[in-house]
Amino acid sequence: MEFSWPIEKVKEVLGESNNVDCSKPISPGSLSSKLQALVEELNIPEAKIGLASGVEAFLWLYTCIQGFKPATVIFASELPIGSGLGSSAAYCVALSGALLALSSSVKVDVSQQGWQGFEDDELTLLNNWAFEGEKIIHGRPSGIDNTVSTYGNMIKFKSGNLTRITSSLPLRMLITNTKVGRNTKALVAGVSERAKRHHDVMTSVFSAVDSISNELSEIIQSPAPNDLAVTEFEEKVGELMEMNQGLLQCMGVSHASIETVLRTTLKYKLTSKLTGAGGGGCVLTLLPTLLSANVVDKVIAELESCGFQCLIAGIGGKGVQVCFNISS
Repeated sequence: MEFSWPIEKVKEVLGESNNVDCSKPISPGSLSSKLQALVEELNIPEAKIGLASGVEAFLWLYTCIQGFKPATVIFASELPIGSGLGSSAAYCVALSGALLALSSSVKVDVSQQGWQGFEDDELTLLNNWAFEGEKIIHGRPSGIDNTVSTYGNMIKFKSGNLTRITSSLPLRMLITNTKVGRNTKALVAGVSERAKRHHDVMTSVFSAVDSISNELSEIIQSPAPNDLAVTEFEEKVGELMEMNQGLLQCMGVSHASIETVLRTTLKYKLTSKLTGAGGGGCVLTLLPTLLSANVVDKVIAELESCGFQCLIAGIGGKGVQVCFNISS
């Protein structure tokens, strides 16, 4: 899709005062309705109306960080949208990173080719801006997704607190997108209702999930000095994933499509669990280091024959980087 706005029109709607110091992120607040008005004029096709909030986030971040300079901005992404993989956060982080890299608030070398990282204080600024974009898209995001996209590696989240943890060994996962939409609010409400009906049992379930998370955090940060240690490391992670999936089923957030993925990967002795809110969405399958590429190809072929989409990702990788394409 292609959209354009006359600069004067954007100034008129958002006001000259919106051209702020980008070293101090601010929330869109009362301007949200004005952003919506600008986007509503675009007549986005109904089939792609879910992208409207992303366009609003672009307008906000662009005008706050770059002011009212004319520009052409092109986005491309390989991440599935609306499938619980944090695509909106990745979008906001990439956008914030690119815009800040072209501002005076960060010190990256625009004349250097190749990928460059940001300093810690610059990452904090970038993450704060990306979080404001996430607010436009989601209303009240947790901040987990944009923080992972910004800093990389992994995040431990509990009671509203984010703790960055570094993996001693990157894990390889097969991500299967079932392409089954889900209503996160309804799923969360269903878990709450079940907890009310079976308070003691569900309290034990939640406690077990917490224990799994804590143990996984410890395992991930433990050294794996040799191949045997790596294999034991992956076996433990697989067992915790299996237990976690069983507990999620107890909560009532699995789905027939998820069970299909579980049965398929189990045939190849691989461990899988749902991710995100469940009820469809995506499933993670651990791909051990010693697993042959031939087996991976067979698993993917069988899953794709069911109409699913498969992606392979390294868990615990780098965060945001920027690359300048210098034309001669």
